[in-house]
Amino acid sequence: MNDNQLLRYSRQIMLPACDIEGQQKLLSAKVLIIGAGGLGSPAAMYLAAAGIGNITIYDNDVVDLSNLQRQISHNTPDIGIDKVISTQQTLNKINPDINVRAVKQKLLGDILLAEVLNADVVLDCSDNFSTRFAVNQACVTHKTALVSGAAIRFEGQVSVFTPGTDNSPCYNCLYNSDGEELQNCATNGVIAPITGIIGSIQALETIKLILSAGEPLRGRLLLLDGLTMEWKTMKLKKNPACQTCGDH
Repeated sequence: MNDNQLLRYSRQIMLPACDIEGQQKLLSAKVLIIGAGGLGSPAAMYLAAAGIGNITIYDNDVVDLSNLQRQISHNTPDIGIDKVISTQQTLNKINPDINVRAVKQKLLGDILLAEVLNADVVLDCSDNFSTRFAVNQACVTHKTALVSGAAIRFEGQVSVFTPGTDNSPCYNCLYNSDGEELQNCATNGVIAPITGIIGSIQALETIKLILSAGEPLRGRLLLLDGLTMEWKTMKLKKNPACQTCGDH
């Protein structure tokens, strides 16, 4: 690290759980973010600020006026621009020293498998059922850590899945892939700060995984009721009959 980087990250470097060695791990890390919306925006911004050296963002949508209420990596002049490009520009302003790769397309199939294989940690910031299960399958296949978040109305949830480690469950152990399409913000609404809270927790859990610091939310689902500000934790166990990571 040069002198400017030592100053930029000084508040993290002074933490025993990080220090210079840990900061170097962050600078060398490769993180894949799927979705540049309400969750992906704050998650990406905090990861960029913290010095994650290589961030890849996938999203196939453009910025719309209705996005600006919560998707804070986009600004009013960005309306009509690809979300990944708008987010890339924002991250480069926050931290010009990192490498941000923006790809406008839905991440599926062989490309998804290749991207997950290349990543140290994957953040699922998507808002649809099919993407979440496809991402989970790819992470289980390559044993790549997955940080999954969701937000709707005044409610949020987040968990960490580390396939192949400590008998970790996967996303499919929590939700049955044969179920109905998940609810989304477009049909149910969402209060803006909830996405910021959950996206920020996703960023924190990602940093913890890279640093091997503390205890990740593995085997736990953290639930937030924003109306009462009550946090609940639900313990998760690996399902031996899981369609994705089970013993079949």
